[in-house]
Amino acid sequence: MNIPLNATNTESSPRKASPKTIITDFFKSAAIIALATAIGFVFEYFNINDANIVTVYILAVLIISVTMSERWYGLASPVVCVFLYNFLFTKPFYTFKAYGSDYPITFIVMLIAACITSSLAVKIKRNSVRSAETAFRTQILFDTNRLLQQADSVSGIVSVTANQLLKLSDMDIVFYCAEKEKLDEPIIYGNIPYAYMSAYISDKERKAAEWTFRNNKSCGISTAIFPDVKCLYLPASINNKVYGVVGIVIGNSDFDDFEKSIVSSILGECALALENMQNLREKEQAAILAKNEQLRANLLRSISHDLRTPLTSISGNAGILISNGNDISSEQKNRLYTDIYDDSLWLINLVENLLSVTRIEDGTMKLRKNAELIDEVISEAISHLGRKTEEHKIIVGQSEEFLMANIDAHLIIQLVMNIVDNAIKYTPEDSEIRIYSYKEDGFIVTEISDNGYGIPDSVKPKVFDMFYTAETKIADSRRSMGLGLALCKSIVIAHGGTISVHDNKPVGAVFRFTLPAEEVNIHE
Repeated sequence: MNIPLNATNTESSPRKASPKTIITDFFKSAAIIALATAIGFVFEYFNINDANIVTVYILAVLIISVTMSERWYGLASPVVCVFLYNFLFTKPFYTFKAYGSDYPITFIVMLIAACITSSLAVKIKRNSVRSAETAFRTQILFDTNRLLQQADSVSGIVSVTANQLLKLSDMDIVFYCAEKEKLDEPIIYGNIPYAYMSAYISDKERKAAEWTFRNNKSCGISTAIFPDVKCLYLPASINNKVYGVVGIVIGNSDFDDFEKSIVSSILGECALALENMQNLREKEQAAILAKNEQLRANLLRSISHDLRTPLTSISGNAGILISNGNDISSEQKNRLYTDIYDDSLWLINLVENLLSVTRIEDGTMKLRKNAELIDEVISEAISHLGRKTEEHKIIVGQSEEFLMANIDAHLIIQLVMNIVDNAIKYTPEDSEIRIYSYKEDGFIVTEISDNGYGIPDSVKPKVFDMFYTAETKIADSRRSMGLGLALCKSIVIAHGGTISVHDNKPVGAVFRFTLPAEEVNIHE
């Protein structure tokens, strides 16, 4: 269960005024009436018409009705003002009697005018508050749409939805996200005290949420279904599919019709965003499956072509030796043995590359790193190439310092073998292949160069792609599966290095790769 604590917005939720506010408004109202009375005495002192004093009192009623938090101030102030006018400004003064025959009419008209003014002011104030609430709720809906479009995960969508409902209603939220046709663990948003949290995620509450999930209908408090639970449960659904259930702790409150429509719209936007997120994940999974299927198809196609030639050669040569072994010369036998040996080595190297590519692609390859001398690793790789190196001049440069790298020696041997074997395949006999290593910026840099035909610029970006083979003719006339250099790239990246290909001046190509260096501590 996750419990994010969020600041809530009370702007749209009417609350009863506190006792402190009531007392403050009382003194403010008394001060306004007192000021109106003082102005009345000023008017009387300068013999200004009594009608102006009545107007001042009506203005005071208007101000009180607009500014005070409770409506009864606007209803009580006209009565107070009429009695004050009668007591202070009509003869006989300081009594509630009036000698003039027209005074009762004046009092009644003043009271009616003050009451109408007060009622109109209260109505205008109420309409203003409702307009502000409507604008606030509409803005929440617009913000919800914008924020949901920016969310890039299911948790982000749920968080946006819950926070927007908090702003709208100032009520705590319990969100159940649906996953694989069932509800996940609830996430609480708001300020529910920790001691009371268990009550909002009890078995009874979950049963109500699951009922909403299965039936795509609301239930809970203020409804006929599960009325004794603590939350009102609403489905976040679209196209008759429920993507989540929202529990709103409404307490003794309730939503008005407009607020219900906003809540429904927010939940609809949430369901749409969750549906889009699910569709995106399904598309990504479909793309991965399609990529894997394409990889398998390419692998099978390459294997079916590339294994046939060496296997046919091995079986044919073995058949000749079995059937005619006594009739052929020793020289012919040695040539057949050599062909079988070379073909078997080619198959072994192919299988090694296939296994390594498979382990790297599915993430099961684990690097066994140790501090290794690069020169020794290179020498080991050259020795594994065997007879292939006899037709080329392979020159290994010796550095003046010990170059040690933190590597998996087996994989780096395979890396060097693949690059050198690639150079042997694509260069004519007696070509030179040079290998030289040096240290630079905390990395061991190894360059393997040849003086063959080189690699065209249009091909360089593709040579490390799986199943890509250059159009240059291979020296032994076999097709290449295009796995060797792709595997080299995967091995180097797994070690935290880089690999690239460049032109060798004046002719040929240079493969350059880097590996993390290991510090050498010499103890004398």
